[in-house]
Order: sequence, then structure tokens, then C-alpha cells
Amino acid sequence: MAKELPLREELPESMTWDLSTIFASDEAWEDAFADLEDRLESAEFFAASVTNSATDLYNALQYGLGLMQDLEKLYVYASMKSDQDTANTYYQGLNNMAESLAARVSAAIAFFDPAVLSLSEEELSEFFAAEPKLQDYKHYFDSILTQQGHVLPTEQESLLAAAGDVFGASQRTFGVLDNADISFEAVENENGEMETLSNGVYSRLLESTNPEIRKNAFQTFYKSYMALENTFASLIGNHVKGQNFMAAAHHYDNAREAALAGNHVPEVVYDTLVAEVNKALPLLHRYVGLRKKLLGLDELHSYDLYTPILGEPDYDIDYESAKAEALQALAPLGDDYLDIVNKAFDSRWIDVIENKGKRSGAYSGGSYDTNPFILLNWVDNLNNLSTLVHEMGHSVHSYYTRQNQPYHYGDYPIFLAEIASTTNENLLTDYLLKTVDDKKLRAYILNQYLDGVKGTVFRQTQFAEFEQWMHVTDAEGTPLTADVLDEAYGEMNRRYYGPELTFDEEIAHEWERIPHFYYNFYVFQYATGFAAATAMADKILTEGEPAVAAYKEYLQAGSSAFPIDVMKKAGLDMTKPDYLQDTFKVFEERLNEFEALVNELA
Repeated sequence: MAKELPLREELPESMTWDLSTIFASDEAWEDAFADLEDRLESAEFFAASVTNSATDLYNALQYGLGLMQDLEKLYVYASMKSDQDTANTYYQGLNNMAESLAARVSAAIAFFDPAVLSLSEEELSEFFAAEPKLQDYKHYFDSILTQQGHVLPTEQESLLAAAGDVFGASQRTFGVLDNADISFEAVENENGEMETLSNGVYSRLLESTNPEIRKNAFQTFYKSYMALENTFASLIGNHVKGQNFMAAAHHYDNAREAALAGNHVPEVVYDTLVAEVNKALPLLHRYVGLRKKLLGLDELHSYDLYTPILGEPDYDIDYESAKAEALQALAPLGDDYLDIVNKAFDSRWIDVIENKGKRSGAYSGGSYDTNPFILLNWVDNLNNLSTLVHEMGHSVHSYYTRQNQPYHYGDYPIFLAEIASTTNENLLTDYLLKTVDDKKLRAYILNQYLDGVKGTVFRQTQFAEFEQWMHVTDAEGTPLTADVLDEAYGEMNRRYYGPELTFDEEIAHEWERIPHFYYNFYVFQYATGFAAATAMADKILTEGEPAVAAYKEYLQAGSSAFPIDVMKKAGLDMTKPDYLQDTFKVFEERLNEFEALVNELA
């Protein structure tokens, strides 16, 4: 008989997270929900009085922040209860209630930022002088004021907001088309069975060790996209046109400036990333050539870039052993950091075991008033050790931030989020390379890092470069037809992967299936975050305590300063190329060792 996943109630309590630290019972959650609903009724009062005096401004601020703080706690409990057993309809209901309440809270406090922006510089200065408690929110107000000149009169903003569904239609339609309506043919899988393709099945078959299975899956998969290329071109073209229009309407020079303004990231960070990655492309070409050699192929195709070149490592590790390894790997960050990690292990912050109905994957979650929690679906292998260390990076980042910042600075933007988690992964890689003698396992660990740089720094920058090209091309008046998009994407793919990769016509159509192109200049942050983490881990390991102290300033900063300034305090100026050059130096060193090892093993 097939082995069944355990039911939630069959799990040992010690291997589950303790959500009673958020709310002691479901009834306590429902009471807090009702209380927050009641408080929404005061929104009109605060909206009407917000700019009457310094005290009114302060009270309206406290009202809005208080709603958000309590909403987050409600949301975390409901979503995590739902995630631990997605078949539990009661917790599905709580999650739906929390999502609905979030929309109502957002609408209730939407008056605040426009009210602040309506004040003159002199009026705001007078308010700060009259109410000393406002001084603690100086940077919070500075963040709002960066919108100055980009917020339209209320009537015009309301009109654009009302058209939000129209501007979001392309993204929603892409989601429906890509996830539901597109149909794929069946292909033969590794077991000789016919299997209908999907995004998940396609990803799995690209990792097959059989080249014919990879090729057939690739060509069959893209045939479905190519049949709809004009539809996909119309969707992305209209999306880009809408973003360019909204940027112009809000008096930004371009859509990228408008998108990056939300995280207060200057455009030079984006341009520096693209420029430095392009300079480093010979390293990627060299790695692609090595993959071709190791796979023993006369021609390397796009469908050969994801199959393992070294097989699975002989590295089974259970959860208890993984905890011990994690502590060793993270030791360079100091005893105070390890104290927090141990607290996570000992105080049931982690939901470890997969159970029937549990959400797949892994994440770190929580809110300002809760512990940081981690969801895992543990399997005894190296990838899960890496996942544990990665998610612990997020959780310790959250813990440091919340312990050192008030609520209004107690979170951090996505631009900073992946740096802490990926720094931990880099420390784990360094630890394993210092402690593992087995040459085959060392080669696997090195290749895992090299693949990470290929897939995150190089590939995501390629996406970022193409996204910018689409917006510039539309702004110049060139229609984004399927042919125009295919030609540009195909040429960019050739440039990125180099002469060792045989060009496949299908890959020119890859833009059709990338959801991130609808996320408005989001994807570049994967690349900057990974590169910053590589450079940061290298600093920690080579410079020791001064670098560790600077790194912890970043962990503690939250959103108390703009993200670029936070990273400068940590020793990285992300407007300059140094951190990217440091990353490619590490990549080259590890590529050199990998080449030497595989030559020895051959």
C-alpha cells in the first residue's frame, strides 16, 4: 500500500508551530476581529479632522497605524491556520474574512497620505513644532512626501483609481490564460507513460536525464504558446502601454522611475545591475560551455540548461542533524544571532513536517506583534537544509527589526528582504565547502551555487533588461507586436548565453510565459538581492566582527531609512558596481574550483 501523509492531529506537537502565542483560541481571534470592525466606524471622524491641528494629525496617524498593526496579527493567524491544513473549511473562512477586512482597512485609512500631501511645507513644520511626538515619525512623513508632485488632485486620483480594474485587465487575463485556458498536449515521461503537460510537469521533465524527453517536452510546451503569440503580445503590449500612461499622468519621466519610487530605489541601481551583468557575461558563457562538456552533448540547447549535471548528492540529513549544521554554518554571525536561532528551534516557531492538506513549499511569516514563524515540508536532503537556513534568515531579520524598531518602521521592503535569507545560504555554502572532503559532494555544492547565480543574477537581469526595453520601445512609439518581441527576446537570449548554446526558435517566445513582466519592475530585485548577499557573506567571512556589526545594523534597521541608505550603513553602496563585481569574483573562484574538481573526477 502507498504510504499516506499523516493527518494534522497525528503530528508530534514539538514539530508544529505554536500559534496560540498569537491568539489563545479561535474565539479570541473572532473577538479581536469584531473589535477591529467596530473601530472602522471612526474613519470618517479622523478623515474630517486630520489637518485641523498637530494633535489631530498625530491622532489620525495613531488611528491608522493601530488598525494596520491589529489587522496584521489577525491576518497572520488566519492565513497560517489555513496553510497548516488547507482542507479545513473553518480556517479557510477565517482567512477569507481577514482578506476582506484588509481591503476595508485600506479603504478606511486611504485619506491619510493625501491629507499630508495637501499641507504646505510651512504648515507641516508648524505641526511638528507644536506636537513633539510627531518627531518620532520624521522618516515616515519623509516617505510620504516623496510622492509630492506625483499625486494628482483628489478628483483626478479618484478617476484613475476607479479605472484600476481596466489597467489591471491585462495582468488578470494573462493569469487566466496561462493558468487555466491554455491547453497543452501530452508527451512521454521518464516511465514511458503519456502525460499531459502543465507548468509543473514541464519543469520536472526539463530535469530529465533523457535528452529526447527534454527536447520533446520543450518543443511541445512552446507549441501551445506560439499558437497564441498574438494574444500574449496584445496582453503585454497593453500592460506596458498602461504603465507608461500612468507614469506620465503622475509626472514621472518613465514607468521604471514610477515603479522604483514605491521602494525609494534610484534608477541608477537598475542600470548598474544591467551594465555589470553584461560585463560578466563571459563567465556565464564559460559555465554554459562547461555544462555542454559535462553532459557530453555535441549541441547544448535551451532545454538542456536545467537537467542535473552531477546527479543527486549522497547527503541524507534528518531535521535534528540539520539544526546542528545550521548553527555551525551561521556561527560567523555571533552568539546573539545564534541565540535567536535556538529560540526558533526551542519555542515552536517552525512547522516542520508535511501533513495531509498542508500548503506546499516553505516560507517565513509573522507580524510585528507575533513571533516570526517558518513553514517547512521537511525532506531529509541538502536542499531542505538550505531551505531551513534561508527561511531562518528571513525570520531572524524580522526578529531583529521588530526588537529594535517601533511598529511604523517594523517591516522592510522587498528590495531588502532576500538579502538576509540569501546571505545565510552563502554562509552555509562556505561552511560546507570548508567541512566536506568528498570531491563529488563538493562539486555538487559548488554547482548548486553556480546554478543559483545563473538562475538568479544572470537570468533575472535578462528579464529586467527586457522589461525595460519593452517600456522604452513602447514610449518611442513602436508597437509591441509578436514579431518585434520575438526578435528582441531571441537576440537578448543569444547575447546572455553565448555561442556554446545552440539557438532554439522556441526560446524567442519565452517572454509569453513570464508572469513577472506584469509585476512592474519587480524582478530585478531578485538579482540585486542575491548579489548583495554574496558580497555581504564574503565581507562577513573575510572581515569578521566589523562586517558582522555592520550587517546587524541592516538587520535592525527595518524601514527606518530608505533601503539604499540601510545598505550603505551595512557597507554596500548598491548605486555603485562594487558589490556586483565582488559577486562575480566569488562566482569565478568557485567556477575555477568546480572545473578543477570535475576534471579530477572525470
